[in-house]
Amino acid sequence: MLGLRTTIYKVADVKAATKWYAEAFRTAPYFDEPFYVGFNIAGYELGLQPEEKPTPVKAESVLSYWGVENIQQEYDRLLALGATMHEAPTNVGGELMVATVYDPWGNIIGLIYNPSFKMLQ
Repeated sequence: MLGLRTTIYKVADVKAATKWYAEAFRTAPYFDEPFYVGFNIAGYELGLQPEEKPTPVKAESVLSYWGVENIQQEYDRLLALGATMHEAPTNVGGELMVATVYDPWGNIIGLIYNPSFKMLQ
């Protein structure tokens, strides 16, 4: 295994989701086609794919957590952009904090503050 490469969120409206995710993650997509939109988030791929049939209730079996420096600030910012609460910021041991929100299409976006995590080169 080489490590995580891509997290994909399925959305009913790719154009609206592209605009929302560009604002939420503060970056423009590097690849933008009707069948797939790709963002480079600090070396990790965030992808958007259109759903054939909109699914307002998504499975919660897999979560991806995006690293943040200030979890409460980012959590509040995503809520202000139109995300809705899933799990409020919670300390899960030591300095480690996690939180999750639903994007406007029902996908769960995880946030994590983990000062011990270091990327390997």
